[in-house]
Amino acid sequence: MAEVGRPLAGKRVVLTRAPEQSRELREALESLGAEVTLLPMVSFAPPEDWREFDEALRKLDGFDAILFVSKNAVRYLFDRCRNLGIKPETIGAPGRLIATVGPTTGEAVGAEGVRVTYVAEESTGEGLARELRGFLHARKVLLPRSDRGDDRLPKALRNAGAQVTEVVTYRTTAPKHFDPDILARLERGEIDTIVFASPSAFHNLSGFLGAAEIANISQRVQFAAIGPTTARAIRDSGSRVAIEADEASAKGLARAIANFYQHQVSSARQQ
Repeated sequence: MAEVGRPLAGKRVVLTRAPEQSRELREALESLGAEVTLLPMVSFAPPEDWREFDEALRKLDGFDAILFVSKNAVRYLFDRCRNLGIKPETIGAPGRLIATVGPTTGEAVGAEGVRVTYVAEESTGEGLARELRGFLHARKVLLPRSDRGDDRLPKALRNAGAQVTEVVTYRTTAPKHFDPDILARLERGEIDTIVFASPSAFHNLSGFLGAAEIANISQRVQFAAIGPTTARAIRDSGSRVAIEADEASAKGLARAIANFYQHQVSSARQQ
């Protein structure tokens, strides 16, 4: 039974995020009583070829807006700017819109010394495009992103009239190694919840296990998604999503998982 103030006491939760991205979520879950284990299903690397990215950075004066859809995009862009001698104030030049998907990404930009102009109310790329629709027409937009980014956001931006330059800022790759014991516990249903913070993490795990097996696991283990994009990727593959965060952040996801189990306890008491 869950302890007062610790609704996840006794719950075994697996995080599939890269270790460097897991600290905040892990701490949030552990503060709620969860036993947290890491099974990283993604890793990150710089682009194989910097030329296109560097060309865009050297022509920053030509962009009316820069849109950041992840903390990784922020990290790799500012790291590259430092390597090229481009100062943060050049990124956040007066009159340029700096927009982010979600407050966590906004905080990452702010930590680099650049003021964020707009944070999407709906924490998806498509939501950001809809909310900025009135501003985007005929504007030149720089979109730094992963090599695995799909075409929904750039399409939405172009439909709003933006002139979009997409640049691969970082690569999302599958892990070279993972813990087979954790995977075995997952297959045996000895895990309560597995958390996916990106479609890539889910697809990489599905690649190891097979779509049929991971769909079977989703009937015994609660799959938690950080937001609608990840949830859609999981469902499109035939797996079940039991928990979906309303706010695409570590705190929002931890709260959604806690609420799920609290609801289960309340339902059991009423029976």
